[in-house]
Amino acid sequence: MVWVPLRPTRTDRRAPLRTPTHCGTTMSLEWLMGWSWSLDGLRDFIATGIQSFRDCDATALAAVACFLVLFVWYCYHVGREQPRAYATVNALMQSAEANGVQNGYVYCHSPECVRCTHHDGLNQKLYHNLQEYAKRYSWSGMGRIHKGIREQGRYLNSRPSIQKPEVFFLPDLPTTPYFSRDAQKHDVELLERNFQTILCEFETLYKAFSNCSLPQGWKMNSTPSGEWFTFYLVNQGMCVPRNCRRCPRTYRLLGSLRTCIGNNVFGNACISVLSPGTVIAEHYGPTNIRIRCHLGLKTPSNCELVVGGEPQCWAEGRCLLFDDSFLHTAFHEGAPEDGPRVVFMVDLWHPNVAAAERQALDFIFAPGR
Repeated sequence: MVWVPLRPTRTDRRAPLRTPTHCGTTMSLEWLMGWSWSLDGLRDFIATGIQSFRDCDATALAAVACFLVLFVWYCYHVGREQPRAYATVNALMQSAEANGVQNGYVYCHSPECVRCTHHDGLNQKLYHNLQEYAKRYSWSGMGRIHKGIREQGRYLNSRPSIQKPEVFFLPDLPTTPYFSRDAQKHDVELLERNFQTILCEFETLYKAFSNCSLPQGWKMNSTPSGEWFTFYLVNQGMCVPRNCRRCPRTYRLLGSLRTCIGNNVFGNACISVLSPGTVIAEHYGPTNIRIRCHLGLKTPSNCELVVGGEPQCWAEGRCLLFDDSFLHTAFHEGAPEDGPRVVFMVDLWHPNVAAAERQALDFIFAPGR
């Protein structure tokens, strides 16, 4: 293939490119379109570029050098950055590991934690959080929360002993020890449809107990008698990394629940195991803004939950809803051969807490706030 010049002479073609004033600008689209490509044309193109660069003045060379240095610095800076993780389960797990999750349980390191610390300045702290929320969003719908924070001491001190939440009481909520299944119908039905999925993942986990006394991820709770183990997926509003990896389908199921509390310190999701002969001491939950849901996984006879003095029994594949701000206890009086009582526990919003109140409470009681 032979190239044919469109201009009269070779000298005429190249002369403009050697003038310092153009500094290589004549290597333009017009110049490129003036040639038919061949090996000789490519050679002339390279030679012309070199000559044009030589003819540039010192200012242009300095500018090019600066741009080159900036480009190299940018490449180095970008190369040092770690790639950003997507908002997946793994990302949440890594975040939780950095925030004090150990062996499947959240250990609070902050003396200001409203979930774990009781002090005279708690109400002031809560009111400050509410004011911050209202400035960002709105005071609309905050009347009941404002009332609760303002008179929290009176509410907690004057409550009858049958219901006495330890941290926060939201006034004017209907109070009853147990709730009907229709209180959170969608989530109850979803959990019950996935009963076998959750049970299979528990059985895989529970096999580890034959190898050691307390496998990784399980927490032993204090009881007057017997043994009570919990395996947290979400504890006090925080994902537990290793545990969620071991129960991926159950963890994904939590994301499908409409009323699961997952963004504040009152939200939990775990597998709870009572060995035969275990009694859980009577205690109160931290708040009345939630209802606790137990999905029965293994429910031998002689096991009972008592809330507000009213006993109830679990059933496999069925959900039991109750308000744990009432005085409550649980026990397993079965024989060793009956095996453990196992439930999947998840905290749901009280049905009478409005959407605006839920958003505000998530802000006020956010983990670490």
